[in-house]
Amino acid sequence: MPKRSNKDRVFAKPLSDVKAFEFNEDVTRVFQDMITRSVPGYELLLQMIALYASVFVRDKSNIYDLGCSLGEVSRLIAEQTRKLDCAIIAVDNSPSMIRKCQQFGDSGNIDWRCDDIQNIEISNASMVVLNLTLLFIDRDQRQSLITGIARGLNEGGVLVLSEKVVLDPELENQHMVQLHQAFKKMRGYSDLEISQKRTALENVLLPDSQAMHQQRLKQAGFSEVYQCFRCFNFVSYLAIK
Repeated sequence: MPKRSNKDRVFAKPLSDVKAFEFNEDVTRVFQDMITRSVPGYELLLQMIALYASVFVRDKSNIYDLGCSLGEVSRLIAEQTRKLDCAIIAVDNSPSMIRKCQQFGDSGNIDWRCDDIQNIEISNASMVVLNLTLLFIDRDQRQSLITGIARGLNEGGVLVLSEKVVLDPELENQHMVQLHQAFKKMRGYSDLEISQKRTALENVLLPDSQAMHQQRLKQAGFSEVYQCFRCFNFVSYLAIK
């Protein structure tokens, strides 16, 4: 596993013009610290994905990590499935993220690819992971992406979909957003950092409702959909073909 990155200070100073969030060199350098301090339950979520791999991955199949960032998920899956003959395809459209993945040393059976995940054809797959990735895809393209994943999964294969969601009723959503903000402050972020990052993500990170996720997965042809993780307004679904 990669060593912990530098402390996230990307939004620590007042910015006269807060630009749209992107996974550039500055974010890549601090990403591991950023994600663990921003997403409640992130470490547990990673452990659960490794657990799913131990149950669902089959010999001589492919595993896809779509939006792999620094490759933590791919490396955990590789360790969990080391006795199987599997290929792990880890994809991210950030050149700096993929370069960082390639610098971590022996990747074993992981194929790091710098590409748009929508360009990747899923085939012979026993497991596909979209870990906090779908919410960065244009809404009108999400159904086709999920449908393509379902089509490329083998029977009994699984999609792990982890997302920040909009909750219903609205009062519950307000409470969970408030708790999420409190979590980030507890992890050391200032009001300025929280505010500026929220502005940067405003038109980049676009969460859906839980009902929309369920509908999309069912429409894609998944026979079973389970919510297996939730912490505040972050959830993870296990969709089985």
